[in-house]
Amino acid sequence: MARRTRALEVLAGTAHEVLTYSPGRSDFGRDSAAKLGLDAGEVAKTLVIAGPDGSLAVCCVPVSRQLSLKRAAKALGWKRAEMAEPTRAQRSTGYIVGGISPLGTRTRMSTLIDASLAALDTLTVSAGQRGLSVRLAPGALAELTGAQFADISSA
Repeated sequence: MARRTRALEVLAGTAHEVLTYSPGRSDFGRDSAAKLGLDAGEVAKTLVIAGPDGSLAVCCVPVSRQLSLKRAAKALGWKRAEMAEPTRAQRSTGYIVGGISPLGTRTRMSTLIDASLAALDTLTVSAGQRGLSVRLAPGALAELTGAQFADISSA
């Protein structure tokens, strides 16, 4: 049974569905979509990026697409961005790689959700541990995380 995570605690009072699966050892987003029988365009991977001044941001993009660091940096008003070191991402979110959720992060960070996810009825993101996901409305995710929708992915 999945443990209670900060991500699930944040969802109290918000319509959502908790989904569990047996996690793989790599390509966590695609693995979760396949094991849950979901379209890869409706499952978002959560990535942490770093700006030129060292600040961090969270980006949610469909597992069927790639994060464009250039587009994400532009949406955040940064000159450039790079992927955050995994240990730094884990420390700042409080979650391990493969289970990083945009919800309930240890440190509050700017959050971007790819615009392609905005029109969906629901999307699925990690609920803070490998093998645990949550399905909710994109607008609810944006509201709970203070996120903005932006065109931050490429095929």
